[in-house]
Amino acid sequence: MKRRLVRVVVSLFAACALVAALLIVSGWQAFGHGATGERLARMRRSKQWQGSHFENPQPLHNDAWGSLVGFLDVSPVASPEAEVPTVQGDAARFQTPPPTGLRITWFGHSTTLIELDGVKVLTDPVFSERASPYSFIGPTRWYAPLIPLAELPKVDAVIISHDHYDHLDEATVKQLKGARFFVALGVAAHLEYWGIPAADITELDWWEEATLGPLRVVSTPSRHASGRQVLDQGATLWTSWSLIGPAHRVWYSGDTGLFPAMRDIGEKYGPFDVAMVEIGQYHRAWPDWHIGPEQAVKASQLVRAQTFFPIHWGLFTLAMHGWTEPIERALAEATLQNVNIVTPKPGQSVEPGAPPPNERWWPDVAWQTREQHPIVSTQME
Repeated sequence: MKRRLVRVVVSLFAACALVAALLIVSGWQAFGHGATGERLARMRRSKQWQGSHFENPQPLHNDAWGSLVGFLDVSPVASPEAEVPTVQGDAARFQTPPPTGLRITWFGHSTTLIELDGVKVLTDPVFSERASPYSFIGPTRWYAPLIPLAELPKVDAVIISHDHYDHLDEATVKQLKGARFFVALGVAAHLEYWGIPAADITELDWWEEATLGPLRVVSTPSRHASGRQVLDQGATLWTSWSLIGPAHRVWYSGDTGLFPAMRDIGEKYGPFDVAMVEIGQYHRAWPDWHIGPEQAVKASQLVRAQTFFPIHWGLFTLAMHGWTEPIERALAEATLQNVNIVTPKPGQSVEPGAPPPNERWWPDVAWQTREQHPIVSTQME
């Protein structure tokens, strides 16, 4: 009996080891590569580098028990039950420049095409089926890409906020070879590993900037984290982006909690024509990782934006809340605070200077209010 038990344990251990090995091998390329040499030395000189990794000035609060309880209380409508209304497109849509000089096309989650004073900028492009290092497991998109990657107009720049899989996708990056990439410290090592020439990558620390034709591209702070596998947590920096054109200004939050330096961003680079701020994938147990709908409206006010453009929702199930809850709460808060908000369908193009009437294109399903599920970032004083 004892020998049989030992054999069972050994067999289970071997099976687990085999599965782990297969996962490592199959995900190895997508994991990316760590920084070395002068790139690593530069990272260590950053004010954000603390000992062996990057840290936020205001550390992230995590309630482990609250997270566990939350995972047991998933909304029955965390994913759509019916087809999501979308707008399909092709290259023809972008042949005519926006009359106002600023047009934003939202492809779901945080992938957008910004046409700003004649410059085309793609944000955190994810065109793969899953936000994952694997093709067979991980969050699956709710609908196919709304324009084939090959049909996109030639972009002048790709900006990456951080290296999580729902923002940095290996397959998409490889297909965009030839574009100029702007990334936070350390992320360039991933891109070079995937074949992007170093000459096409501009790597910036917070408050550093570069130029792209008439456009100033500024890495501004955010409050989040990074990592593509267990051993590289905090190994690269996360950032928001301020895009300063001759006539228009856009702030892209990336992933973030609320943080005091948003006021500094607004004072230095605002007022912005539009603030693209994440509103989804939140939970009260980790209120500093993702800002939540009401605080997203607050962020747009802090950075002095004329229009609030909600992103980071409408494509992947990454949290336990109802899938329409982020936009319901964001719309309610924007109305309460008298903040201009746009609510495009996935795939729809919007000119913030001449926005279409807001349309409630999503279904009326159950969702929790701010009172029922408050998201309040810590250390904001």
